[in-house]
Amino acid sequence: MKKNLFDSFKIGNVEIKNRIVMPPMCMHTAKNGEVNDFHILHYGSRSIGGVGLIIVEATSVQQHYGNITDQDLGIWDDSFIFGLSKIATAIHKFGAKAAIQLGHAGRKCESKYVDKIYGPSPIKFESKYVNYLTPTEMTIKEIQEVKQHFIDAAIRAKKAGFDMVEIHAAHGYLLSSFLTPISNQRDDVYGQNKALLLEEILTGIKKANGSDYPIIVRISAYDWHPNGNKPQDFIEMLNPLIKQSLIDAIDVSTGGTTEDAKITAYDCYQIPFCLEIKQNVNVPCIGGGLIVDAKSANKIVENEAADAVYIGRQLLRNPYWPIQASEDLNIDIKFPKQYERAKLVK
Repeated sequence: MKKNLFDSFKIGNVEIKNRIVMPPMCMHTAKNGEVNDFHILHYGSRSIGGVGLIIVEATSVQQHYGNITDQDLGIWDDSFIFGLSKIATAIHKFGAKAAIQLGHAGRKCESKYVDKIYGPSPIKFESKYVNYLTPTEMTIKEIQEVKQHFIDAAIRAKKAGFDMVEIHAAHGYLLSSFLTPISNQRDDVYGQNKALLLEEILTGIKKANGSDYPIIVRISAYDWHPNGNKPQDFIEMLNPLIKQSLIDAIDVSTGGTTEDAKITAYDCYQIPFCLEIKQNVNVPCIGGGLIVDAKSANKIVENEAADAVYIGRQLLRNPYWPIQASEDLNIDIKFPKQYERAKLVK
């Protein structure tokens, strides 16, 4: 029997009520990294609307140097646990599971508080929109410090009540820049094994939070550049980590690693990359990319091109997209009791 968008699924030992995922989308709304009313309402409303798994936006593991912008949420200090717990509570209150994306901007840091930024190699991210600094090549000591920042952040995420964490290893930010030959041209162990830093971070988190605490890894499965990564590269890099039980799910995106990329975007354009990854790994894969209607999302699940589908822009337009999707697909779901009178009479 074919699965549908509203069937439950598991990431690790965490059961998620449906296969609709809200991906991390930066809101650039925090002041000094702190949660405010917008974040609680923003994420809570998507839980009311019926999303199965909500992944909170990229949250910086290191003050300033890890920020994409100075309006990012922060998790670099224990003082953030209380505010972040309010988001997790709001998500849980209405039946969704809560994840948080842990990130470090690396060579795409825009913070006005830094006079240098870091990357695996001193290769600038050229952009038409932002004049990024040329990154300083990280020393082994600095790499180990960043590793610990990620581990400490994951400990805080668990304390704040998040069901799992997502490690941001996509879109050209720090961990992504280690994974791709476009930006990692080191000749040491972190260049020879481009997934080594990711492996060390995942190992540290599993040791700190317990092997049963799920970790999602978000990747740019295709760099859209002849010198960059393709899905097969990630299959080879991630399978050894999956076999060590370090990864519980893969969130498949593409691009962002170089401005010099020829991206062909269309409805569901990233799903073929998700399918290729999914067919060659033994963990759930989450796919998406310009998915605008429920029938397309449901067909992706039915055809087993992805285990779950992330819906981004549509959930910004309509927090109750899952409710609408259930009616478009003629699938009966439980509405919030306050909204039951809105159910269509069949």
